[in-house]
Parts: sequence; structure tokens; C-alpha cells
Amino acid sequence: MSEEGFENDESDYHTLPRARISQRKRGLEWFICGGWKFLCTSCSDWLINICRRKKELKARTVWLGCPEKCEEKYPKNAIKNQKYNIFTFIPGVLYEQFKFFLNLYFLIVSCSQFVPALKIGYLYTYWAPLLMCKKNLINLHQISFTEYGTKKMLKSNCSGYCRWSCLIMLFNQRIPSDMVFLRTSEKTGSCFIRTDQLDGETDWKLKVAVSCTQRLPALGDLFSINAYVYAQKPQLDIHSFEGTFTRVGLLDLELNQLTKALFLALVALSVVMVTLQGFVGPWYRNLFRFLLLFSYIIPISLRVNLDMGKAAYGWMIMKDDNIPGTVVRTSTIPEELGRLVYLLTDKTGTLTQNEMIFKRLHLGTVSYGTDTMDEIQSHIINSYSQSSAPKVRKSVSSRIHEAVKAIALCHNVTPVYESRAGVSGETEYAEVDQDFSDENRAYQASSPDEVALVQWTESVGLTLVNRDLTSMQLKTPGGHILTYYILQIFPFTSESKRMGIIVRDESSGEITFYMKGADVAMSTIVQYNDWLEEECGNMAREGLRTLVVAKKSLTEEQYQDFESRYNQAKLSIHDRNLKVAAVVESLEREMELLCLTGVEDQLQADVRPTLEMLRNAGIKIWMLTGDKLETATCIAKSSHLVSRTQDIHIFRPVTTRGEAHLELNAFRRKHDCALVISGDSLEVCLKYYEHEFVELACQCPAVVCCRCSPTQKAHIVKLLQHHTGKRTCAIGDGGNDVSMIQAADCGIGIEGKEGKQASLAADFSITQFKHIGRLLMVHGRNSYKRSAALGQFVMHRGLIISTMQAVFSSVFYFASVPLYQGFLMVGYATIYTMFPVFSLVLDQDVKPEMALLYPELYKDLTKLLMVALTIRTWHWLMVVAEFLSLGCYVASLAFLNEYFDVAFITTVTFLWKVSAITVVSCLPLYILKYLKRKFSPPSYSKLTS
Repeated sequence: MSEEGFENDESDYHTLPRARISQRKRGLEWFICGGWKFLCTSCSDWLINICRRKKELKARTVWLGCPEKCEEKYPKNAIKNQKYNIFTFIPGVLYEQFKFFLNLYFLIVSCSQFVPALKIGYLYTYWAPLLMCKKNLINLHQISFTEYGTKKMLKSNCSGYCRWSCLIMLFNQRIPSDMVFLRTSEKTGSCFIRTDQLDGETDWKLKVAVSCTQRLPALGDLFSINAYVYAQKPQLDIHSFEGTFTRVGLLDLELNQLTKALFLALVALSVVMVTLQGFVGPWYRNLFRFLLLFSYIIPISLRVNLDMGKAAYGWMIMKDDNIPGTVVRTSTIPEELGRLVYLLTDKTGTLTQNEMIFKRLHLGTVSYGTDTMDEIQSHIINSYSQSSAPKVRKSVSSRIHEAVKAIALCHNVTPVYESRAGVSGETEYAEVDQDFSDENRAYQASSPDEVALVQWTESVGLTLVNRDLTSMQLKTPGGHILTYYILQIFPFTSESKRMGIIVRDESSGEITFYMKGADVAMSTIVQYNDWLEEECGNMAREGLRTLVVAKKSLTEEQYQDFESRYNQAKLSIHDRNLKVAAVVESLEREMELLCLTGVEDQLQADVRPTLEMLRNAGIKIWMLTGDKLETATCIAKSSHLVSRTQDIHIFRPVTTRGEAHLELNAFRRKHDCALVISGDSLEVCLKYYEHEFVELACQCPAVVCCRCSPTQKAHIVKLLQHHTGKRTCAIGDGGNDVSMIQAADCGIGIEGKEGKQASLAADFSITQFKHIGRLLMVHGRNSYKRSAALGQFVMHRGLIISTMQAVFSSVFYFASVPLYQGFLMVGYATIYTMFPVFSLVLDQDVKPEMALLYPELYKDLTKLLMVALTIRTWHWLMVVAEFLSLGCYVASLAFLNEYFDVAFITTVTFLWKVSAITVVSCLPLYILKYLKRKFSPPSYSKLTS
């Protein structure tokens, strides 16, 4: 709502009755000017709501192992992702196909042959190609849909699970339904799960079993207890899914528009013929017959050839050994890969590997990097070999010791050990078969950053060897085990941007509160310092993810007071979260700043040359990420998303319309610079100056949007489509990228560590970001050029036969009589010319290596006239197609004697006339081709020479 809307609330309230009276006076005018639409829409919505009234969702009670006690029957645990059912399949497919003018035109022409007065040929000459066209389209649609959904679901044999089922799940096993965690083989009842197929997050999340069922003596006791689960009604959360099944490429839409133009030319030509005939007799019948005779101007084989070509392009992409693992999940838009102008990409997991490596430790006065980690290790060894640490003045060694110990304790990481001989026997005693050696240890946590930190502390000598809900154990360089009791733990949240833990040292009894978090959250918590803000900026400019680590020592009295207030806040009925947060914040004051850590998310292989290639091809790249501004800017520089010679304009944070206006004016004065903007500022600009902002941003060579939500990513894609009309492509690897991928004209998913959700929702699936270069520069370019050539030649072939028909009718007093009868018309568009034309899918103007070396060729599209004049590289299958077509024609002379004058064809007169016509037809084209290449050579001519 605008500011004016808030200011006029009171006046609107007073003028409301007057407005109603005015509306009554203009009731008829309101109804005529659009009120009838409103009434019809309201009635339709009311009927739809009545017909589609859903069952009201309620809370439910499910008895454990006792189906007879369930008061209400619930649906089975089966998911149907079918687009059609037995009743809607035929109507749905017919509508999807005949909503295009091209297909509807073919249908009307075919139906006209049932009228005797309009019949100009055999029925099969019209209906056979139409049915073949529809059969190919339906098959391609079904193949695409089946690969996308149904086959994936058949692998999960879980439809027999009921609401009361008790299931035993093993290690690394998928859970295809919502479940209540009752018991685990761990004594503490803890278990780590992963939700990568729901939200794209590959981190392990700690879950704890229900305490009453975990305390049961044996696993079998679960089936003898009398218990039930009360669950709230189903809620719409991250599990909701909104998707599309089919897409329509721009080439199909352009051909549909071109078909309408050809239809107008067809009508004009028919009217001219009837006019020259003098409107004699039933002229309207002659007009319709001429429409049918010239109907080859719009060839019915156009759709068949293009769809078969698209299927061939998809097969070539998946068989390319240079991009292994690539999957084409759609058969309708491969040529869209050759028309892209905007590429919108995620950062983490797409441009980067999502593998965190510890790079920097800063203590305020001294900084340690990868080349000086051995110094930290020696300090740790010395600190634990001494009997006591210095008390009067803290040395560098003691500060390093405190920092490393804080990093090793303040986390949610749990070490896990694999079984020696796999999972076998009783799960209750699986712990006995585990190997607790250092080589067999792995770490599970809710964040890869935390794993990187714990792995680093292990590398410098302080190793996390065990952890449960109440304690954790660290191993020193000398092999001693240090035990710390976990008193309280405060998990990380997106609101607080920090996590904390209170531990008690078993040996000394000291209680310490450790906390780590983002610099924006920790800067007001730690004691005053003059280096934190500057060093955080320096690390962010290096592309490092920073965390601030601090601690606070507590006395026994302080902790007891905090614990009582904390427990009382957790028992509150009203505003529990606020009260708990207030108690915790009372502890977060004047904490001692220990260190600043820097973790690097490494770039994927060949990201820099790939982005540079795309930029040289004329594709503008936008990076949309949820990371903070400094890190996103650094990654944009290190990945060469922003070239070295370009300036970067960082859009200042704005919250009001006036601030946005001033900042847009400042940005308008910049030229040829990349833009970096946060999600909050972006929302303000789009709210007040949407058109102006998009216009300015589209002029930038690169744009970086940080702190973006999944909804904002999809919104940006739609804005580019709406304001520019250009083709967009979105690429990502996580569940939070699905909305962006599906909103783009072409979606590409990467199978990465965040699961396959983005891959399954995309049109194309790749395994590495660098594969997008070959996918676009080679396959996209070739698919676009080949489809353009194929479409133009098929229409050219139809114009030839229509021109001959027009000349024939003109010579014979404008009679609406077909030039060729029966099978010859079908054969002309199929076996006589199909093989040479379709062989265009094998043509290429430059080699793939050359297309990758010179990405500027991506912007070039040569206008093609004839097959023989446009083929650059003759494939052996092209030669076979030429001879096969000639063989079909020669065979027709023997089997179709009633259609051919064999005696005339074998004469010299026929041969020299055909040769003369061919020379007259082709010689001017060859001359034009030579002159064009001489004075305006194509961009690849120098490369091929």
C-alpha cells in the first residue's frame, strides 16, 4: 500500500456511504463498462468452490500399532504425479495441441475432405500425415513426462505404509513419508537426518527420539505399549510444490506467428485466383478449393520435422562425452539454448563447490594463514605439555590455546564411526562393532562451516572424539582425553545469526559460555575493540566466510541464577520465545573477543574461463545469492563474473522512496560498471521505481544480488522477461533454486551436494558448471541454427509446389483442379524430400572446438535458403540421405506407372529441360551467395579458411 493510502484512511471512511449512492446511480453504466465480467467471474468462482470443496483438515490421533482404534480413515501413503487421468487425457492432449494455429489449420483442412464438393484428393493424403504428427507429439510429450516423474516414483516402494505403521530404518536409508522418531540404537536417543530432497540442504540435522519410548528396555517393547500420537492438522510448509510439466519454446511461438502470416498470403492468393476467374458459378466453393490446393504453403510436415529434430538434438546432448552425465528432461526447447541473453546463477554449490576449507585465524594483533598453521600446532602442543598456563599476562600461545579450544567446543558437530562389517544383527548393539580409530572418524553437523572448523582443530592437535547430548570429549596432542559437560546449548537461527554453548570442565569445574556468529550480530556483544570491523571486511574481500568467536567465564552462582530464569522462561505459556531470548541476551554482554575465523568456499573447476566465455558470447550474467554483500562481491571478482577492467557500483542500503531515488540517480551517472545490490534495497527499488531500476540494471555487464530469498530470485527472472522480452536461463543446485529455475525460459539444474531437487525440476541437468559452456556454445548454437534451417526449407518446399499449382491453374483458365493426384502429393512432402531435408540436423558450420574458442559466434545466425547452398560440413549420412531419396523416386517409376509418364521421362528432351530448369533456378542463388560471401562474409569464414 502506498503512503497516500495510509493518510486517507479516515477520509475514505467518511465518504464511503456517498460512494455507494454514487455507484447506485451509475449501476447500468457500471454493468455495461465491465460489471458483467465481474459478475460472471464471481459466479464462476462460486461454482468452482462448490464443485471443488475440499475436505476440512483437522488434527488427528494415531494409535501406535493399533489400526482398529483409528477413528477416521486416512488416505494411503501413495503419491500420484500424473498429469492426466483416464477421463482428461484425450481432451487435455487435444487442447494442448490444437490451441496452436498451425495444428488447428491442419485439422480444419483434413476435415474439409469429408465434404464431397471440397474433396480434391484421397482422405489418407491429409489424415495420414496429421495422425502421424499427433502421434509423434503425444509420444514425445509422454516420454518427457514419464522421465520427469513417474519412473522416479516407482523406485520408492512405500505406498503400503499406513498411518499406524512402525518401521525400522537403517543407516543411509531414505524415508519417503512423515514419521515420528521413537527410538534409536544410540543410548542418548540422538540421530542425524538430512532433508536434501525437501529443501536442498545437505547438512545433517540432529533429532532426538521421544524420551518415553527411548527409555524402553528393548526394541520389542514398542509393540506392547498402549500409546498414541496426537498431531496438528497438515500445514503448508516447504513440502508444498508448484511446478510445470511442459514448456513452449520461442521458436515454436515464432513459427505459429509465421503460420498466420502464410495463411493470410494463402487467402490473398486464393482470392486473386477467384477474382481472375470472374466469380463465376459457386465462387465461394472455388475459393475454398483454392485454399485447399494452396494449403501446401503451410506444410503439415513442418511440425513433424521440427519435433523429430528436437528429439535428435536431445540425444546428441546426452551422448556427448565431453559433458558426461547431462540429462535432457524436455523435448520441446533445446534450441532455446542458442538464444539466451540473460543467465541467472546461484553462488553456493553452483559457482562454488560447497566445500569449506579453513583459511585464516586472526587474533587481533597477529594473523595466521594456510602457510603458518604449523606455528599454531606447535603452540597447542606446548600449551598442553605445560602444567599450567600463564596467569598474569596472556601470551600469544595462551591466546591461541583459548581460541582453538573455543572453536573445538562451540559447535553442533558430532563425530561418527562406521561399523566394521556393515549393519547386521541387533541394532541395539550396533555400537559394539564400531571402529573408534582416527582414520574411521567422520563429522556430521548442520553446517559445512562447522565441519571445516572442527576438522581444522583436529589438524592442529585438538580433536573431537566423542559427543552426546550431555557431554563432549576432546583429545589433546599428547593423547589425553578432556571431558566437558554440556550445560546449555543455543542453536543458530537466521534471526540471531549466532550460536552459543555453556560447558563445564570436568577437571577444574570451570563454567564457560562460548559464542560464535556473524560479525553484524557479535560486534555489539563483544568488548570494545578497534580491529574486528576492519578485519572482517578484509576477509570478506578475500572471499572468506567469517565467524567471530567469544567467551565469558561464569561463576557457579551466576550460572544457577541464569538456569532458573531460563527454565522459568521456557515454561511460559505466552510469548515463550521472546522471554527465552531475553534471558539469553542478558548473558550476552561484554564477552571477551577471542578470534576471527575465515573459511573459504572453493570455486568449481573452470568457473573463470566458463564465465568469461559466456560474457564474450554476449550473455549477461546475474548472480543471485543469499550470502552477504562482501562475500558475494569477492566471489564475483574471483570467479571473473566481473572482469578486471570493470568498476563495481555497490548500491547503498535504502529503506525509503527518497533514498532509492537519490541512489538510482547516482547509479545512472555510472557507465559500464557492475552492480551489487542487497535484497532489501532491491525490494524498495522495485516497489517505487521498478521500470527505471530494471532499465538501468539491464545496461550493466553483470549484476550481483545478495541476501536474496527464493521468492526474490523467481521475481527477478520474471521482471527480466517482462521488461526486456529476452530469453532467460536460470541455473542452480539446491531446492531454494527451484522457483528461479522454473520461472526462467530455460532451466538448468546441477546435481550437487544439495540433492537432486533442482536437477529434477530443470529442463537440462548437468554435473558441473563448466559444462554449461559446451551446452550453450556448441549444442545450443547448433540446435538453433539447424531448427531455423529446417523450418525455412520445409516452408520453401511447400512454396515450390504451391507456385507450380498456381501456374497450372492460371494456364487452365483458373480451374481449381490439383496438379498432382493422390500419392504423389504425399510422397513429395515425405519420402521424396524427407531424408535430405532432415539431414540438416547433422550440419555444422564450424567445429565444436572452434565454437568454444570463439564464443562470439554464438551471436551469429546465418539466413539459410537451400540445403545444397548452406551445408558446410557434409556428413556421410547426408550423402546416404541424398541417394536414398533418389532411390525412392526411381522405385516409384516402377511401381506407380499410373502417376508417371515413363516414356517421356526417359527421353533426352526431359533430361535437358530438367537440367535447364535446375541451372536457371540455382545459378542466380550461387551468384548471390558468392557476392554475399565476397562483400559480407560470415563471422566464421576466416576461421574455416
